[in-house]
Amino acid sequence: MHSRILQCERWQFPRPYRIYSQAFEGADKAVEAVRPLREGSMIQHGGRKMRVLPIVMLTLAAVTVQGQATRLENLHGKTILVFTPHPDDDVFGAGGTIALLNRNQNKLYIAIYTNDDKGSYDLKMTSQELARIRKAEEEVSESLLGTPKENIMWMGYDDGMLEYAPQPKLVEEATAIIRRIRPDVLLSVDPGEWYERWHKTDHRMAAFNTIDAVRAAEFWLYFPNQRLQQGLQPYRVPEMYFFYPSPQEANYYVNIDSVAELKFDAAAKQVSQFEPAVNQYRSDWEPADLAKAKANMRKQQPRKDGHYVEAFRYATSFVQY
Repeated sequence: MHSRILQCERWQFPRPYRIYSQAFEGADKAVEAVRPLREGSMIQHGGRKMRVLPIVMLTLAAVTVQGQATRLENLHGKTILVFTPHPDDDVFGAGGTIALLNRNQNKLYIAIYTNDDKGSYDLKMTSQELARIRKAEEEVSESLLGTPKENIMWMGYDDGMLEYAPQPKLVEEATAIIRRIRPDVLLSVDPGEWYERWHKTDHRMAAFNTIDAVRAAEFWLYFPNQRLQQGLQPYRVPEMYFFYPSPQEANYYVNIDSVAELKFDAAAKQVSQFEPAVNQYRSDWEPADLAKAKANMRKQQPRKDGHYVEAFRYATSFVQY
């Protein structure tokens, strides 16, 4: 849900287009920090000087850059699973990447934790009606990006209530999805900016719950009934990409130039998330409002080296050092 949309001019569109505004300044600082350590360089450690060996430098570079065999946006014929807290975060946070993955004939699934049934200022709106609206908008958005609605899974929790969902039921449900889909790559929301970690309850809970499910999925003694009764075998997720990362933790960027306008079109289908519909619901756009919203999307979409990009935190294990 992105109904935290204030009346002043700079908040006339959902916040995700702003949360990366600082994520791309100095994105290569970590690599630059390693670069001066040439073979034979001396470093200080514990009061002693030590010579940096080539293998150490290579290890540092590997940890920093985390190069995978095939870039995410170049994958073909793989199974991709996306977990998202609300039916719009997948589009705002990773819509361009999703479009590229679908274009490359990957099989993509979306698991949505909540029905986003609270984020409206319209006093005539009901939770039931808003849930219906947000579901329809999400299906249209994802269809533009190439994801069929039968590949969208609704976990059905109320907006803002994910943190209060019964445990371990919530982890068990996400674990079952992972074991059933058996993705080659998993995308999920990251806790991200500090405000996200401490004040965006569904984002925080979705992020932590998903990684807990990733851990549980590979050990069969977590929720053994899934294997014994449902035939769901343990599964280890090979690669993970977390969208909405904090600037200092973003370590992977997808160039979305070729699909940026498609992403903006898909995001604009989430009419109820934007002004003026978030205050007084209407199912369509005034042309001037739509043009303004898309102009803001273009302005706020992160850029790196002159290209539209989406940022991720890339990881290959649930234990990160």
